[in-house]
Amino acid sequence: MGVHPQGTSDDESAGGKGELIDDRFVGDTDLARWKTPAGRWLASRAQRLSARLGPYGALILILAAGAVVASLLAFATGGVYEAVTEADGVAALDHPVLEAAMTLRSPALDATATAYTDLGGGIGMPILAVIATAVLVLRRRSWTPAILIVTAAAGSLLMTIAGKQLIGRARPPLSDAVPPYEYSPSFPSGHSLNSFVIAGIVAYLVILRCRSRRARAWTVTAAALFALTIGLSRVFLGHHWLTDVLAAWTLGAAWLVLVITAHRLYLTARKTEKPSHPRGDAQGR
Repeated sequence: MGVHPQGTSDDESAGGKGELIDDRFVGDTDLARWKTPAGRWLASRAQRLSARLGPYGALILILAAGAVVASLLAFATGGVYEAVTEADGVAALDHPVLEAAMTLRSPALDATATAYTDLGGGIGMPILAVIATAVLVLRRRSWTPAILIVTAAAGSLLMTIAGKQLIGRARPPLSDAVPPYEYSPSFPSGHSLNSFVIAGIVAYLVILRCRSRRARAWTVTAAALFALTIGLSRVFLGHHWLTDVLAAWTLGAAWLVLVITAHRLYLTARKTEKPSHPRGDAQGR
C-alpha cells in the first residue's frame, strides 16, 4: 500500500477523507475556512444540507441553485447589453477591432485559426471535457470532478442559450467572416464562454493537487491562454463581435466563482464528518 506526501494511504486518498485532506488547501490557504459573516452563514447552511442529503447531495443541490443564479445573471447581463447596443454604444469598439483583424488574415492563418477555434466548439469542447473528466475521476477515484465539470458545462450552455434567445444580436456580416459561416445569434460567444468555464474548472481541480507555486502558476497560465486565444479566434474569424466575447468571459468568470464556491462548501461540510488536515486544526482555531 502506497503512502502519499500528506501521510495518507492509497485507500484514504480515494474520495471522502482523501478529498478533504488533498483538496482542502491551496498552498497555505484553507478553502474550508470562511472569514466573512456571509461565508460562515453559507458554510453553516451547507453543513445542514450535508447532514440531511449527504455531501454529494448537498453539492448537487448547491450547484443547481447556483445554475439558477447564473441564468438570472445571463438575463440581467443581456438586458444591459441590449440597452447599450440599441444606443450604438459598442460600435466604436467592435467595428475597428474587426477591421484590424481582417488586415491580419491570410489563407494559412485563416485555416489555422479555424482548426483551433473548433476546439472550443460543439464537438471539440465536449471531447476535451470528457477526456479531462475521465483522467481526473480515475486519478482521484472520486466522482467530484465529474459532478463539477458536468455542472459547469451545463451552466455555461444554459447561459449561452439564454443569452442568444434574449438578445438575438446579429453576427458580423458574412462578407467580413471566414467560412464556414455560422448563423446563430451572436451574443454571447458560446465558444468563448464554454472554453473559459471548462478550462477554468479543470485548472481549479488540477491546482488543488499541485504542491508548488510554479505548478499552480503554469496551470493557471495554460488555462487562461486557452480561453483567451479561443475568444480572440472568434473575433479574428469574424464569427463574433469583440463585445460578445468580453461578455462571455464575464459570464464565465461569474459562473466559475459560483461552482468553486459550491465546492468549497462541499469541503466545509466534509470537514465536520472526517478528520481534518493536521494544518487545518491549527489554522481553524
